Amino acid sequence: MIHIYCMPGMAASPAIFEYIKLPKESFELHLLEWNIAGKGISFKEYAKNMCSKIQHEDIVLLGVSLGGLLVQEMTKFIDVRKVIIISSVKTRYELPKRMLFARYTSVHKLLPTGLVNNVELLAKYAFGESVVKRLSLYEKYLSVRDKSYIDWSINELVNWRQEVPCDKLVHIQGEKDAVFPIENIRNCISVPNGTHTMIIHRAKWFNENLPTIILE
Repeated sequence: MIHIYCMPGMAASPAIFEYIKLPKESFELHLLEWNIAGKGISFKEYAKNMCSKIQHEDIVLLGVSLGGLLVQEMTKFIDVRKVIIISSVKTRYELPKRMLFARYTSVHKLLPTGLVNNVELLAKYAFGESVVKRLSLYEKYLSVRDKSYIDWSINELVNWRQEVPCDKLVHIQGEKDAVFPIENIRNCISVPNGTHTMIIHRAKWFNENLPTIILE
């Protein structure tokens, strides 16, 4: 049995994985979730704390978006079988220019994150798309709406310093990802028509391909 620990993206609940169905005789999914970071805690410390929720050995860590960065940080504290990141980045060099601009100007600190209860605005930051047509869907998936958490998340994202990809990494990226455009990404499995929310909307692709990717 291979145990897969799944970390959702910024502000998202583990419900984003609800359509991921892998053969139960071979794989077991364990859903991790964000909690509000204590004041002054670093991303690395947060990752170390998250490792305390891992109950098995030789696991697969799977992270979406900001969760992809977090699972990479977790590998600095625990040994894993494989790391799979989805709709994410492997190093700071894959961050889009607007995020690099934010790092050097701190413009991200001016974002209206106080409006976190505005689901449409939160989805634009977390998922990179307008949600007018799917508002009820995103109210379900975007469950973490604490201003300090959103501020912390955006700050840790734009200031992420990873220089080289971690070991045992597989990167899966949508060709139409608006948050982390694929033209900035190297060495990934590309998903045709995949957007930043493809873990939800392209679950069939993941259900068909993840078992092979994990076992390779």
